[in-house]
Amino acid sequence: MTGTHTGARSTDAGRPTSGSEVGGPAGELRVGGEDAELSARLERELTTFNNAATGADDEADLSVRVTDPDGELVGGLTGWTWGGRAGVNMVWVRAERRHQGWGGRMLRAAEEEARRRGCTELSLSSFSFQAPGFYRRHGYSDTGIRDGIPGGHVDRHFWKSLVHDPAATVRLVALVEFGTDAVEVGQRYEETVLALLGRHGGRLERRLRTGDGRSEVHVIRFATRAGYESFLADPERAALRAALGDAAPVTRVLEVTEV
Repeated sequence: MTGTHTGARSTDAGRPTSGSEVGGPAGELRVGGEDAELSARLERELTTFNNAATGADDEADLSVRVTDPDGELVGGLTGWTWGGRAGVNMVWVRAERRHQGWGGRMLRAAEEEARRRGCTELSLSSFSFQAPGFYRRHGYSDTGIRDGIPGGHVDRHFWKSLVHDPAATVRLVALVEFGTDAVEVGQRYEETVLALLGRHGGRLERRLRTGDGRSEVHVIRFATRAGYESFLADPERAALRAALGDAAPVTRVLEVTEV
């Protein structure tokens, strides 16, 4: 399962196919290539760790397969579901069968199965030379990029709500300025207020801070405009801001869309 196995470690060094070894009184470190035994052990250990940390123990693989009348593979999709979330790892369609709608059908089938399993959102990534436009056409929104891909390409990350209309999504950029003598107070306030987003269908996609700590940029998404409006009217948020008085951060909010 991509992106969930973080924070635990195995004591099994495994048996790499090739590479180097470093020995010592505390143990042995080996560097090599594919190691099926090590991968299986890490999968078990990290799944156990993640389940204990989150209370979610329903991790499962997800796949969609398309074959032609002769039983030959036309295309396929693999992914996962876990804790009310779903993800796609790989999507592929045979060259001569592309542009026939199979990609969209497989994606919709994966979304429906994810919903059946109780998932509320789906995430995936696509290299810029693959199909980012395809995912945008199917209601997925960009959430970030990772550059440095060979050939000057980037890896684009996408997200889609499985319970709300993607067209109703509201995406915001908040520019936050803290007072000269109220930087720490303002930062603590933002921590508390950002934690309220979830109750209104909002989520913090990025939080960036300047080196001096006096300014922040937040990229926030709401599943609906009603959710955004209810966040603005949240009495707990209003009380927190009122309590700060003149020490409250100055915030400018811009509503943005992908271009």
